[in-house]
Amino acid sequence: MNKDNDFINAVGDMLASWNLSRATGRVYGALLLEDAPVSLDHLGTTVKLSKGQVSTSSRELVAWGLARTIPQPGSRRVLVEATTGLETLLEASQRRARALVDALASGRELIAHDSHAGQRLEDVIALFDGYVRAGDQILHPRT
Repeated sequence: MNKDNDFINAVGDMLASWNLSRATGRVYGALLLEDAPVSLDHLGTTVKLSKGQVSTSSRELVAWGLARTIPQPGSRRVLVEATTGLETLLEASQRRARALVDALASGRELIAHDSHAGQRLEDVIALFDGYVRAGDQILHPRT
């Protein structure tokens, strides 16, 4: 196996640990190695996945802020490229964490605040809210 494949598989395994599919991680790994935006067909050949799997993986990467698609004028085809910078990844993570905090907060009305379950819920909300605040400080430091 060559070094490119080792890298692509390692990224696939890493993103699988983040609850993304291994295929999505492999597509991301391949995108990181490309100098320019590439077609879904090219990605499919590189990672040995079907165009459908590559398309689904690309959409997932776009949703996470790890890739962007570039429409081709006069065609339904798109090119895909990895986004740049840690900020993009952190911002995507922040959006997901905020959504989780909001979802958790909606559970407050379902349980008594002074109960064990109520305290546990508040602890979890505080944990993720702290994560969001720390991320905001990294993304938008006060000068």
